[in-house]
Amino acid sequence: MAERVKACTICHGDAGRIEQHDYYPRIDGKPSGYLLNQLRNFRDGRRHYQPMAHLLENMSDDYLSEIAHYFATLSRPFPAPESIDMSPDEIKTAEQLIQAGNPAKAIPACSDCHGKNLMGTEPAIPGLLGLPRAYIAAQFGSWRNGGWMRGQSSDCMPEIAQKLTDNEVNAIAKWLATQPVSGKTNPIDIRSSELAHRCNHVPREDGMSQKLPTPLDSEQHLLGAYLTRAGNCMGCHTAPGGLPFAGGRQLSTSFGIFVTPNITPDKETGIGGWSEEDFWGALHQGKSRDGRLLYPAFPYTEYTKVTRQDANAIFAYLQALPAISQTNPPNQIRFPFNFRPLLAIWRALYFKEGVYTPDPTQNDEWNRGAYLVQGLGHCNACHTNRNAFGASEDSGLTGGQMMSANWYAPSLILPQEAGSGNWSVEEIIELLATGVSARATASGPMATIIRQSLQHLSTEDIRAMAVYLKSIAEDSTTRMPSVKSENRDDDLAQGRQLYEKHCQDCHGASGQGVPGIYPPLANNRSVLMASPLNAIHIVLNGGYPATTVENPRPYGMPPFQQILRNEEIALIVSFIRNAWGNKASRVNPAEVDRSRGKRS
Repeated sequence: MAERVKACTICHGDAGRIEQHDYYPRIDGKPSGYLLNQLRNFRDGRRHYQPMAHLLENMSDDYLSEIAHYFATLSRPFPAPESIDMSPDEIKTAEQLIQAGNPAKAIPACSDCHGKNLMGTEPAIPGLLGLPRAYIAAQFGSWRNGGWMRGQSSDCMPEIAQKLTDNEVNAIAKWLATQPVSGKTNPIDIRSSELAHRCNHVPREDGMSQKLPTPLDSEQHLLGAYLTRAGNCMGCHTAPGGLPFAGGRQLSTSFGIFVTPNITPDKETGIGGWSEEDFWGALHQGKSRDGRLLYPAFPYTEYTKVTRQDANAIFAYLQALPAISQTNPPNQIRFPFNFRPLLAIWRALYFKEGVYTPDPTQNDEWNRGAYLVQGLGHCNACHTNRNAFGASEDSGLTGGQMMSANWYAPSLILPQEAGSGNWSVEEIIELLATGVSARATASGPMATIIRQSLQHLSTEDIRAMAVYLKSIAEDSTTRMPSVKSENRDDDLAQGRQLYEKHCQDCHGASGQGVPGIYPPLANNRSVLMASPLNAIHIVLNGGYPATTVENPRPYGMPPFQQILRNEEIALIVSFIRNAWGNKASRVNPAEVDRSRGKRS
């Protein structure tokens, strides 16, 4: 397990002890329920810290629970207390608030929740000792100001923190940091689950459950649930930490921000008043119930290929879901794109309505794969290059930067990118179903698609998609132009030194990786693509491959954005793209800087 959680210990220190930075807390020995709740909150957007969100976005509750349990059972010596000068008044203030609180201001004692010995309480409240003063003070600042690590709105800590003065916060932080922790074990108190629940600190079912609600009223509902999963409808129509299908997810594009709508059967805020014909009009024609033309951020350009029978099944399933009353904010589209009549011109130029027509020269399996890839799977919505008007510039699947994410979706045709002409069908199946294969590891938005959608498809449908993808790659005669490396020898030498220090332990001295654990970097198509964007993202943000049924405990990649400067990341990526026979363009610090802070 220690090897699987290296992505955590790069910031929190070996064995979960703080080493790198005062603002990364010790996590070993804390209650497992607390750690699990924190991990889920970061993943689902209830706590806001981008590096953690990136790292955890494709991990299941079961795997997070296992990681939480691992760190909770570690019991290593605590660091020595900090040496901080405190005045008698500061000591008195701190001890009063920590042991007795301030009843006049309705501030409970810290020990009421965190235990008399301040080492935490089961099931899910953390200890306060063994933490740096700077970290404790920063946490209070976040609680008080709703900052970048703010917690859930219903937690009690924001209210408590608002009542404390700056002097009181500083006194508490100093006092806690100067207290010794005796022994090697953590004497955690037991508190009632009612207290923990009132403070909103017990693990609970979250809105982003990976279990798709499945009404069992009819075979049509079951088919609709399956097709909804194939189209990844819940992935787009669910906000981070939100309720399934209630909408609210924001898609940031060059035209503005599109907000996905509520598609539960609520009559006021959802599609409860829609008919089958209305729903068919949206999928097939790109028109809303009232006849308004829809923006192609909703991929009706691909969904038009879906059959009426399948569209009816999806609608029946959505109508059988629990109705959720949720009004989402409006789109924020920039002028002149917010002038909706312009859509008629766009559609005349770039939209061709029509259900998928089977190719009579191909067998049923190939046509099923083509139907899923071209239609419900809407692969071309990402894997295409788009013009200034957001329309695909070619026949599709030739790769391009994604409109709503700062990632490059590689070509599914070109062998130098993600074309699979020289892959076996079984190798393609393995990647689509598990997210990991001997040749590649899915990352970024593709890992999310595998977790939310592809891993749940039938073996027959995954095979059909693999057969189709292999055939179009084999048929392609297009080739990527060769790239001349611009790297200087001194850059490569510096990059090699950084690689040896930070990367070599996992990926090997020759970039060979470890089969099934760490992907090879030598002759890796993700590394060698003309666009270095994905390689930069992976080094910056790290992350875990999709947690799937066939790969439930993947190994993670640590994020280095907290450890390395832009110049250093540029040198590492440039070295990787030009070592062990690799040959690709140089990465400069400006490209890394543009990638920092961008949501995947």
